[in-house]
Amino acid sequence: MNIMKLIAAKGKDRFGSRIPTIAFLGDSVTQGCFDIYMKTETELETYFNKNCAYHNYVAQMLTVLFPEAPVTIINAGISGDTAPGGLKRLERDVLSYKPDLTVVCFGLNDCGKGMDAIDEYANAMKEIFSRLKAAGGEVILMTPNMMNTKISCHTHGELFTNIAKWCMKNQNEGVLEAYLEAAKLAATEQGVKICDVYAKWKAMEAHGVDVTELLANKINHPSEEMNRLFAYSLIETMFSE
Repeated sequence: MNIMKLIAAKGKDRFGSRIPTIAFLGDSVTQGCFDIYMKTETELETYFNKNCAYHNYVAQMLTVLFPEAPVTIINAGISGDTAPGGLKRLERDVLSYKPDLTVVCFGLNDCGKGMDAIDEYANAMKEIFSRLKAAGGEVILMTPNMMNTKISCHTHGELFTNIAKWCMKNQNEGVLEAYLEAAKLAATEQGVKICDVYAKWKAMEAHGVDVTELLANKINHPSEEMNRLFAYSLIETMFSE
């Protein structure tokens, strides 16, 4: 059953209906990572803020829409993870909770392996979709944000500049886009809904928005405010049949 109908049913029959569960499987953006900084002279660390991660914004919006219906939220995002990594931990981190809906978002780290690894990514995404659907839950593929298209004036230090150059190359040369097209093809083949947030970022860029400055770290993590775009887009997709 559609997740919104399940949540509505819980609100109408609080004692007779079970609590719906939504899981989010992905990488650092899903986990709630924002800026990056040097912890020591050699150690790189990420600033986390779960309060501003998109899963929390989704939960807030569901509370507004269905104030009488509790919903269990599982955040299975892990910073630095990829689709093959998500597949390996799918049972432990997602399927064990028997989610009614799982939102899957990978690609930002995967594309760093280059075009030679695109089949590995696509096959992992296919298997994730297949196992989730076999378990009886609803599935949404959500595409991520764009990465930096330039080196921001706010990017300082050799390490951060090199990371920014690497991500910019994968963004501007179409590597990330090719990965996401492969994911969308896999989703379409398996009847998985698609929440194409990446297309919205591309539309903003086409209309003159400096998308690099919408990134918290000016490289690949969207700002806390831009995480709301994921939430709004997901709510819209969750209402679709």
